[in-house]
Amino acid sequence: MMWGYGGNVLVVDLSTGEGKKIPLDEKLASKYLGGDGFGAYYMNTMMDASVDALSPDNILVIAPGLFTATPIPTAGKTAFFAKSPLTNGWNESVMGGRIGVAMKQAGYDVLIIKGRAEKMSYLLIRNNEIAVKNAEHLKGETTRKTAEEIKKDEGDVVVASIGIAGEKMVKYACIDCEERQAGRGGIGAVMGSKNLKAIAIFGSNDIEMAKPEKAYELMAKYYEIMINHPSFEDDGKYGTGEFLEWMNKERGTFPTRNWREGVFDERKEIDPYYWAPKYAIKNKACIQCVKPCGKAFVLQKFEGMLDGVEYETLYSLGSNCGVASIEHVAKANELCDLYGMDTISTGGAIGFIMDLYENGIVGKEEVGVDARFGNGEAMLELIEKIARREGIGDVLAEGVKKAAEKIGNDAEKYAVHVRGMEPPAYDVRGIKGMALAFMTSPRGACHLRSGAYALELTGKFWKFEGVDRFSSKNKGNEIASMENFMAVYDALGVCKFSRGIFLLNFDEMLDAITGKPLSEGQLEKIGERIHNLKHIFNLKAGWKKEDAKLPHKVHQPIPEGVSKGSYVSVEEEREMLEDYFQARGWDRNGIPTRKKLEELEIEEFMK
Repeated sequence: MMWGYGGNVLVVDLSTGEGKKIPLDEKLASKYLGGDGFGAYYMNTMMDASVDALSPDNILVIAPGLFTATPIPTAGKTAFFAKSPLTNGWNESVMGGRIGVAMKQAGYDVLIIKGRAEKMSYLLIRNNEIAVKNAEHLKGETTRKTAEEIKKDEGDVVVASIGIAGEKMVKYACIDCEERQAGRGGIGAVMGSKNLKAIAIFGSNDIEMAKPEKAYELMAKYYEIMINHPSFEDDGKYGTGEFLEWMNKERGTFPTRNWREGVFDERKEIDPYYWAPKYAIKNKACIQCVKPCGKAFVLQKFEGMLDGVEYETLYSLGSNCGVASIEHVAKANELCDLYGMDTISTGGAIGFIMDLYENGIVGKEEVGVDARFGNGEAMLELIEKIARREGIGDVLAEGVKKAAEKIGNDAEKYAVHVRGMEPPAYDVRGIKGMALAFMTSPRGACHLRSGAYALELTGKFWKFEGVDRFSSKNKGNEIASMENFMAVYDALGVCKFSRGIFLLNFDEMLDAITGKPLSEGQLEKIGERIHNLKHIFNLKAGWKKEDAKLPHKVHQPIPEGVSKGSYVSVEEEREMLEDYFQARGWDRNGIPTRKKLEELEIEEFMK
């Protein structure tokens, strides 16, 4: 008996409409746990990493975490995997919607979708029933309207869907499920390329656990710990953006106006301490969460109620575009969710074109709007253009890296990205460990693959203390260890906002759910195995050391604020990367050594 699992892998070929159910291998589960681990394994075994990301040969893998659909608090995460059309390398995106719970209750720990449907379709999974159904009538519909219409036809199903941006294959299109998104790297564009408008799932099976009474005891124990934790009150009142002012004023690392600055002086309205009391009417949480950080947000200038604005979006569609109006930022966030676009990359693309506009590299005739920093109306118009690939939107829909190449005229100096991925809300000039994390993240510029910003900004976390965010020394082991740590969270399906509570103390929980407790060291090794497999996929996709580099702006000093004068030099960039390769047990070119592969028992993937 495989306690804690649905028990099967489902492979669906959209080209034929056929589904094949394969029993989950117990040894595989022990080696990779679930979620992130299963994604790393199947992405390396089920496809050729060199294929075009928008071809039928790219696969979409969906894998809920091991603890998803169990009583473990905050463990409601599901991971989506595919080759990224934005970076042409590894991509994963994790969401908190109910799709993973439905999958496991239907009996599936992994869903692998390959091929391409002949016409716009949606995939229906109802326990053992598998069907590819016509969705031509849903073309052009928003993510939410699509889900609504499918539920009218199919009843009590959980729906993950794309909007027009996915259909148009905007390179950073996302997937929406119950106002939660698999946002980064163009997962939605991969669905669009497959003519797959949505995935609808219903499951009626319970997940059997090794020691259910112990599992519920642990749920009660950690519920008490969480509601009494110092972060509980602030997260509940202000959401994920509650530390915006601290990042801005106390650390000077809140990227502003396409990374010109690290401080946004006009920040008052977009700070949740201002807008949450005024606009938010209730809290919203992901499934299995006891510490809600989402908000139901009622607009006043614009009509409607929408999902409250998260920290990363307050940066990307706020400070990065110089937009200080919370109403415009919230409306922009809503449009991105409805059209199905990653808010971080969307804001990165718009901030980029605004920078070019203000520096005279592009004009109003080319852009179609008065694209000055701070123009919220222009930002909304540009979102519409990107989603529909109209005018300059068609260029920006490719991401800032390709847009800069197309525009030319020194535009690349203004393009802020790492390996094609627009960065999140951490000005790494004043957080040098995060600069390395951006370079080494398997999916490009990313804060979530390491979560090292918390360690860097406070100076201590887990087994690290005395960390200097302005120093580039001794960052290799720090970032490698944090990447391993976070891979475990994504394999288990646990929210990273709980990392300061759980750390890697999951032995009791694993014993209760699977009957197989694992020590911190054993979990670290699994995390290391998972991370190495992601890197192996990138190597097969064409990654080389020269790709791991920071954008031009990161080499320029922060002009004002607490971190004034700080920057990452080219020499520091090189030294940190070499230190990281050594910590990883890779050679000087970033290739895992045979010894390391054998140690992690994955040598067959590098033959």
